[in-house]
Amino acid sequence: MFLDEFQHACEPNYNFAIVPLMRHAMESPTCPHFVAVSTFGVLSGELGSPRLLSGQSIRKPLGPMTDYWGAELALRSARYYSADLPEDMAPAVSARCGGNPFYIASVVRRSAKQGKTLADEQTFNEILAVDLSSGFIWEELREQVESWIKRFDDVGVAKWVLYLSAFEKDEWIKPERIRKKLLQREARDVSVESVRDILIKLSRGDLLDYCEMGGWFRKADEPILVDFLRVWGRIAVENNNPVKVRQELIIEYRSLKREIHHRLGYLGGVCMAQVLSNTRRRTIPARFFHTTEDIAVPFYWVYILHRTKLGATPDIELDVEAAAGMEMWICESKWWRSSKAGVKEVESLLYKGRLLREKEGPGLEILRLWFFAHDGFTPDAEALMAEKGVLWSDRTDLNGLLALAGLKQLPDVQ
Repeated sequence: MFLDEFQHACEPNYNFAIVPLMRHAMESPTCPHFVAVSTFGVLSGELGSPRLLSGQSIRKPLGPMTDYWGAELALRSARYYSADLPEDMAPAVSARCGGNPFYIASVVRRSAKQGKTLADEQTFNEILAVDLSSGFIWEELREQVESWIKRFDDVGVAKWVLYLSAFEKDEWIKPERIRKKLLQREARDVSVESVRDILIKLSRGDLLDYCEMGGWFRKADEPILVDFLRVWGRIAVENNNPVKVRQELIIEYRSLKREIHHRLGYLGGVCMAQVLSNTRRRTIPARFFHTTEDIAVPFYWVYILHRTKLGATPDIELDVEAAAGMEMWICESKWWRSSKAGVKEVESLLYKGRLLREKEGPGLEILRLWFFAHDGFTPDAEALMAEKGVLWSDRTDLNGLLALAGLKQLPDVQ
């Protein structure tokens, strides 16, 4: 499934081959090579080798999979490994894994091995904790991290710097704080400049982020990778008992709060977001949105995000927020069975729209509100949406939009 999404990003009818090992790669005049890797920096030296004709390769960061395709990968992995994964849980698995196909497939495979149904987020977290500390994720990440550090860590300082950086209180990494911690924990007096140099080298292996212009560092935008570094450091750097560390991680993960409280509503939002992504540059027939005019989807999206917070109020959450320059969309998803969304729910979406318009200011020219309710809306709610220009869709409409976008239909989940 990852390759499906990857190929979708390439030019139409463009042949490509996936080379499993860089050392076996060579240029072909009839079949250009795409090398897909999770940690590009580790292999960047190979891309400049004579074998690949330096200067003729193009680097294109793919980013994470969308939760729609991440969910599809989770479901296909479940079928392949004979794992039990409810369809409404699949987008939650993708979200928790940050859209990383390696993590998604690994956790699903671990659930099959343990014979556990991925029925809820608590079970998922328990399985993830095991794989993160002793399974496939542990082995693969440990090998990548340690092989990268060995390239430049002659005196064993870099592993401590990486380990301590994972425990920074916020996402920002301060070389001065790392230096103080290193002095306290390991009695090594290393200059701030040396710490900065090590952090830069670690960033080249994609183990943390570095902005050369701003001169700042921050933890990688992968919570699972950061958690791995903490576990790896306690075992490989501090030489703690691996069994005890793994047990503590499992207990910690069991206590994590649920990230997605309404999985079916989230599934609806994931499908809405993918429709927006797949229908760029297209005009959508008015019947799918119950409007009088067809709707032109923007040429491009700067971003499409799930579950964003609006302002300082934690209770105001947008199911989907999409931006395309001077045009923005906010989407609401209610997967209610045997119950229609009413005026109260529509007024809530209208209120969010007013807050967003105030936040964005005069630069926002077009704001579209799109409401999906599985079983539809009450007559009063439909009248209010018609008056305020709110786009709305029920299950039949969203299925029609999914077909128009070349995507599969909504699952029949109770």
